[in-house]
This record gives sequence, C-alpha cells and structure tokens, in this order.
Amino acid sequence: MTDRPAAATAAQASPPVSVLVIGAGMAGIGTAIRLKQQGIDDYLVLEKSAGPGGTWRENTYPGCACDVPSRLYSYSFEPNPDWTRTFAAQPEILAYLERMVRKHGLAARIRYGVEMVAARWDEGAHHWAVETTAGLFLARVLVCATGPIHVPSLPAIPGLDGFAGEVFHSSRWRHDLPLAGKRVAVVGTGASAIQFVPKIQPEVAELHLFQRTPSWVLPKADRAIPEAARRRFARFPLLQQAMRRIEFSWFEVLGIGFRHPALLKRLEKLGLRWLEGQVRDPALRQKLTPGFSIGCKRLLLSNTYLRSLTRPNVTLHATALASVDGSRVTGKDGSTADVDTIILATGFHVADLPIARHLFDAQGQRLADQWAKTGAQAYLGTSIAGFPNLFLMLGPNLGTGHSSAFTIVEAQLGYLLKALAHMKRNALQSIDVLPEVQA
Repeated sequence: MTDRPAAATAAQASPPVSVLVIGAGMAGIGTAIRLKQQGIDDYLVLEKSAGPGGTWRENTYPGCACDVPSRLYSYSFEPNPDWTRTFAAQPEILAYLERMVRKHGLAARIRYGVEMVAARWDEGAHHWAVETTAGLFLARVLVCATGPIHVPSLPAIPGLDGFAGEVFHSSRWRHDLPLAGKRVAVVGTGASAIQFVPKIQPEVAELHLFQRTPSWVLPKADRAIPEAARRRFARFPLLQQAMRRIEFSWFEVLGIGFRHPALLKRLEKLGLRWLEGQVRDPALRQKLTPGFSIGCKRLLLSNTYLRSLTRPNVTLHATALASVDGSRVTGKDGSTADVDTIILATGFHVADLPIARHLFDAQGQRLADQWAKTGAQAYLGTSIAGFPNLFLMLGPNLGTGHSSAFTIVEAQLGYLLKALAHMKRNALQSIDVLPEVQA
C-alpha cells in the first residue's frame, strides 16, 4: 500500500456500492455473510490476495493452529460439527472459511487481486472514494476487515540485512528451505514460536532461541475428536451450541480475572507447576519464569514447547537479539552463535494498525497521524469520530488476550447492522460518532 489519498475522479470509478468491505479473511467473510442475510446485496469485498482466508491463508508455519477451542473459533451462526481436534489446525480453519465462501455464494461479490491504496471521505457526495490497484471504487459505507494479525513486525536489528544465510518471518514460511541439519536462530517466543519451535527442534542441528520476555505457558487440552462425537454434533446441533457456551463461559472467567488479578493466583500456580514438571533444570526454569502477573500478555497454551527447550540441541538466550555480523548473531547480553537461518517470530503490527495509514478524512487528514497524537482510539473499537460511515473490524483495543476473535467480530457485526438499519430507517446519508462519546 502507498500513503496517498485517492486521486482518480468519480467519472473513472466503478459503479458505486452501498457497502465496500476490504479484506476476505475471517472478519470480511463474516461481514459479507451477515450483509447477505440482512438482504443487503449491494456490496463488494476487495481482497488483495488470490483467495480468501486472511491470516489463515498466509500463516502456514509448522504446527500452526488455533489457540482457543475450535467450537469458539467459528461463526456462531455457522457451527462446524466436523472439527477433528479440540484446537483446530490451520488447514482445517482455512478449509472452513473457504467453505463459508462457497456455501453463501460470496465468490460473485469478492474481487481477488485488488489491493486498497487509499480511501478518502467525500463530504459533499457522502461516500468513500477508495483507490485500489484496479481503479477507483465508490461506497456509501466502508468496512475495513484487514485484521491486526496481518503485516509482520520486522525488527530493526543492525546487520540483519547483511546476514549470510536465509532470513524469513514465521508468517512467510519458507517451505522450500529445508531446515534439517541447519543451525537456526529463532527471534521471539510468542504464540507462533511456541507452535513451530517444537516442530523444527527435532530436525535442526542447533536451535538458538532469543527470548526477551518469558511468557506464561499452560497445558493445552488438545485432543482428537472421535468420528462418533462429530456425528452427534451434526445430528444434535443444540449439543454443540451448549458446548460452545460452556467454553465461552470458561474463557470469560479469565476475562474477569484479568480485571481482578488476585483471582488468577491459582492459575499462576498451575503455570509454575507445569513449568517445573516440564523443565527440570533450575537455571533454565528460572529463565522461563515470567516476572509479571498472568494476563499482562497473551496466555500461551502448549504441551510440547517447554519440553522442547530442554533438548541438547537447543540454547535459550534470555535476551533480545542485538546484532548480526555475517553468520554470527549476538544477544544484548553478549551471547553469540553462528547460524545458517534466522526465523523472525516477532509478531505483527497490532497496536499500530497499518490500515490507519491509508484512511483520510474529508480534510485529507490521515487517521494514522491523528492516532500518533492521541493513541489509537475508536468507539467500541469500531467507529472513529471524523470518519463517517467507516467501520473497523477488530479495531483498536479489542484484543482480549484470551478468547476468540470470532466472538468480537460478531459483536461488531451486530453494531454494524444496527447502524445500517438506523441509516435506512431515518434516510440518513451518513453516520458519525461524536468526539465526546468516543472519548
């Protein structure tokens, strides 16, 4: 994407639509389904890639899977009785999303290979002018479903550009690059790393893991779902709905605990016991012991990660990666290693949503510049004062850190549909949130 407002004229634009959705990932597909269910057929979805799926299309690293139960990680209005595990793997989630596109006949409304360049609100015409790689689109309402787990966060490490071997981010996994027998450095120990590290550890010659901050890791209650159970869920949908409600309630208890940390002390004890059982070496265990209350960072679940770090070919560097010189990597604590490959498990631009760089108000002011002064703000994480008829899916401050993004998106979709109905009922051309209400 570039950083300029739309320059093409309305005469050059595609026919205007009521709703334009940017992104065909989980949020964009859900938006399209709910619009269609409400009888809103005048919409389009623009997707820069060649297929749907969003982050579940892009992230294909070994062990990639959901870290909340599968039943929660799906649309409540489209339950999937066929999940084969309690925590679904990436291929199953992608297949589910692709199936939703087919089932609801969304393909005719999705334009693949079309990337948004910039969008500007036209106050006089009461519409969004959206410049894309396929020309200009006009829309009464703009829904940005580009997601926070989208643009990789790449660290500015001195010497990284001149590394003698291969470097890639976990979300751009190099399946063409064999790791067997290689000396590999992994930078980062978040949700992605704890999934792929146990997968690559047995095949690499050396694994050097650079950890800035240890995370709370709890056991993952993952198991195969027998075919008989899947048949029961298909035959008795209410049973699956009941299971979903139970799982949702359990995770909401965590949410209460995050607001009242004292309630989570027992969970911290469980985490420490799990760590002690997995890692016998006191020195290594100390490096892996978090120094913060559970819930300050995303809670991680794994049955294999901690144990994999005890293997002879793994070295845990409890420090950030400071520099790269040729094939040598050096941590901030002075520790060094010679490696052939560097895998960046450094996450994504979640706090500074990249979409904000491409949204402009009627005066040509960029949302990213506004947020640079005030911090990322939005009413209910969805609507932004001064940007009428704009709705951000999974917008600022909506990450729960413990539960399913599907539940957040569905709440936002309820808000979006109410707003559209309010506009129609009152013959409104635009709708905006008051700054004081947002504040």
